Amino acid sequence: MDLENKVCRYYQLKQKQKEMESELNDLRHDITNHCDQQGVAEWEIGSYRVKVVQQHRKEYDHTKLYNLLPDPQLWRLLSKPDTAKIASLLKLRIIAEEQIKDAVSLKTVTLLQVDKK
Repeated sequence: MDLENKVCRYYQLKQKQKEMESELNDLRHDITNHCDQQGVAEWEIGSYRVKVVQQHRKEYDHTKLYNLLPDPQLWRLLSKPDTAKIASLLKLRIIAEEQIKDAVSLKTVTLLQVDKK
């Protein structure tokens, strides 16, 4: 397969991927809405087991975090609020949770799991 065909195939697959992701988002939305309306987080339907899980994720406010961590060397380590880097700095006790508490908020994310029995 020559390079032009590879580029063409790549483009085609990326278009399919976008279509599939869009359809998955629509289906996920419909299924989680149904769960909310029925007040259930788990159920079985046909040969499938469905589970909706609420997950909380931290999001950091860039400006507030910068103001709370004025040390330029610490800020260079962060460069932008990266949750994984911040978690590592907290775990290593380089920064304290108390020090950045005003720059963090919790975001609730709904996860959908569908397994075949």
